Amino acid sequence: MSRIIAIANQKGGVGKTTTAINLATSLAASENRTLLIDSDPQGNTTTGIGFPKDPSRRTLYHAMIMGEPPSKALLRTQVDGLDIIPSDKNLAGAAVELVTLEKREFRLQKLLGEIRSTYAYVVIDCPPTLDLLTLNALVASDSVLIPIQCEYFAMEGVAELLDTLMRVRRTLNPGLAVEGILLTMYDDRTTLSRQVAADLRSFFGSQVFETTIPRNVRLAEAPSHGKPILMYDIHSKGAEAYTQLAKEVLANEQKRAGTGVGSANS
Repeated sequence: MSRIIAIANQKGGVGKTTTAINLATSLAASENRTLLIDSDPQGNTTTGIGFPKDPSRRTLYHAMIMGEPPSKALLRTQVDGLDIIPSDKNLAGAAVELVTLEKREFRLQKLLGEIRSTYAYVVIDCPPTLDLLTLNALVASDSVLIPIQCEYFAMEGVAELLDTLMRVRRTLNPGLAVEGILLTMYDDRTTLSRQVAADLRSFFGSQVFETTIPRNVRLAEAPSHGKPILMYDIHSKGAEAYTQLAKEVLANEQKRAGTGVGSANS
């Protein structure tokens, strides 16, 4: 059975898209067939993995709102074993159009039901808002990975998101787990980064990934070249970090399989 992981945080600029692209790439590089879903109308995951804007392309909008088969929107990426369902600005209208639709929170879950068995992992990049697109991703997912920038207000943002996750778990998706909290843009030379990391580990314990994602120029450059970091600079610290993150995610899966528990970090 495949595992669906939403990358979510209602704050922008915390490394959601970078994490979605590079975690999905690293999982595929570990010989796990992976699907990346761009659920953000900005479409940065789509361009960041190498697909320039194209108004004629079928996207998540066509599958979620217009009821087209998701297979029509699937694109094979430059990474072996990694496909994507792309997004573009039309998806911005979906949040409005979903309001009037029946079972509006379950649209993404339904369309993924048609194709999830093809993949070992599905990674969903959520928009930086707690809207109906994000809600669809949370309902469709087995777990949520929360990237957090090492900055002063980090705790505030994650507390709000975890409150939302609790409500989703109570009402719409009782199996939703926390895959892990990921520290991004980490700079161990600064007292602030070290302090935020220590505070988060103290508060959330083992829910925080051991891996931290460093501030890294090559990692920041890669999306403008339409490449994941493993293809742009495999020897960079960013590539090393996302490879390690994928190993942690895979280890979580093995723990779940070994114990028969639905979630390692629920």
